[in-house]
Amino acid sequence: MNRLRTALALGATSALLLAGCGGSDDEPAGGSTPGESRGAAVSAERCAQNEAAGTITYVTGYQFQASASILDPIAAQALGYFDALCLDVEIQPGTGETAQNAQLVAAGTAQISSIAGNGDVLVNVANGVDVQAVAMFGHVPVATLMTGPDVTDLKQLQGTTLGQKGALPVTIEAMLRAAGVDLSTITQVTVGYDPTVLVRGQVQSLTGYKSNEPLTLEAMGEDVTLWNPEDYEVPGSIATTIVNPRFLTEHRTAVEDFLRAQLRAYAYCQDHTDECVADAAELSQAGYDSEHNAQVWRTESQLVDESLPAGQVLGQIEEAAVRTEGDFLVQMGQIPAVPDLSRLVVPDLVPSLYADGSLVWPVP
Repeated sequence: MNRLRTALALGATSALLLAGCGGSDDEPAGGSTPGESRGAAVSAERCAQNEAAGTITYVTGYQFQASASILDPIAAQALGYFDALCLDVEIQPGTGETAQNAQLVAAGTAQISSIAGNGDVLVNVANGVDVQAVAMFGHVPVATLMTGPDVTDLKQLQGTTLGQKGALPVTIEAMLRAAGVDLSTITQVTVGYDPTVLVRGQVQSLTGYKSNEPLTLEAMGEDVTLWNPEDYEVPGSIATTIVNPRFLTEHRTAVEDFLRAQLRAYAYCQDHTDECVADAAELSQAGYDSEHNAQVWRTESQLVDESLPAGQVLGQIEEAAVRTEGDFLVQMGQIPAVPDLSRLVVPDLVPSLYADGSLVWPVP
């Protein structure tokens, strides 16, 4: 476990160093880097290949929230990175329903989408949805369980009420089991996204996302404890990118360069968070909380950066990591068997975008 004020201290986030990519300090505030005109970053031949892909519809994981794999594509659009690669991209807000995103991509209604993590991809594929995973950003569960500071052992939750969003996240269930909690003694109730139900005592524990509800409570001055699945060796991931298999086969350069622009924008947003959040706010409806969303980005990008395995590049997805989550889901009874990962995972795509650890920009 860890205390909120320690674990989510939002000091200066370590900058992701991608030599030769992303914005530098001398870039204009608007991100209009000199030379970033249409096709400036690709050859005429590759430009034609990318344009042949037509409009690429990208569905976000949840609205225009400043999460990893949402804020960075928005920034790539605003900065002109997609245009520099001859990509025509339409960004549509997702509803948070991972099954819906996967079905849109499988049907070809959307070509690329963000989805919560590898576990969601595995569940959808096990249910017959045909998508492929080409990138993954965080190697840690994003779910957390919040309690009051008086809870020092998860077994204290036996006989109490737990609030969740319609279903207990499998990573939280696994953590409770690992801690020896008898789940049958806990009353589960469905609550919304207002975390004050915890501090008002309506529930004694509450599921949430490290980059959302805990930030709201911290801003209110509330002291809560976060119980995180990874502390109990429960696997998880953040922001997996899925594509339509046929689209990938027919327009691989377009998928490569979409991710190339996204990764470059990710680095830019590390140093220009407020600018990137302002771009997202412009796309959103009224009521967009820019301050909160800046905290969302800093929290998630910190989780992404700190969980990146040694020797891997940002965005890289490997069969071994997906298999670990697949085996875990089988063990938890979420899927009957791990799908064919040689078909599901495309591990070589993201590494091909780098040279000596640096994102390649422009494209040779």
